Amino acid sequence: MKDYCTLKIEEYIERHTSPEPEYLYRLWRATNIHMLHGRMASGHLQGRLLKMLVQMLRPQNILEVGTFSGYSALCMAEGLEDGGMVYTFEINDEQEDFTRPWLEQSPVADKVKFIIGDAVTEAPKLGITFDMAFIDGDKRTYKETYEMALSVVRKGGFILADNTLWDGHVVDPSYNRDPQTRGIETFNDYLLQDARVEQVILPLRDGLTLIRKL
Repeated sequence: MKDYCTLKIEEYIERHTSPEPEYLYRLWRATNIHMLHGRMASGHLQGRLLKMLVQMLRPQNILEVGTFSGYSALCMAEGLEDGGMVYTFEINDEQEDFTRPWLEQSPVADKVKFIIGDAVTEAPKLGITFDMAFIDGDKRTYKETYEMALSVVRKGGFILADNTLWDGHVVDPSYNRDPQTRGIETFNDYLLQDARVEQVILPLRDGLTLIRKL
């Protein structure tokens, strides 16, 4: 559980960060009301960071692994220039009925392609070279997802990996190492030894790793 000071700092940061658009706030609310794991949505602070990173890096094509309710896809699409596209994959087909309407009715619907399927096998079949990828899918297979993303992202492009601090479990020796925790730890250790990239972990929310392909 977060202590009082941490919670107040987080509240202060959100108050001093540009607000999310009303449409995204409604999506965040609907996600937390109707979805079993609503906290998985990126939310205000991370969403504004994703938009700004896209504006800074100016990618043409973005690959997202793990759409969930579509919040992060819409944030990245907000930052795209004309002609840019987010290709977002969701492996859980039960998610489609909730997510697709929110994506297709959004102000940036023309910048998002929503695909139901396994990105690890299906994304390379698109034949697209991506400038940026955002990994936020099954933590048990982060290493495999990363290898796929690295193969389709251009040299000098960026990969973002979410949840890489995993609620602090990565540094808690008393925590039961479930498959998802082990998947995150395996990925973090693997990335540290990977000479093909450089990376930095930001202690934002649940940990966000920024990776640059050399």
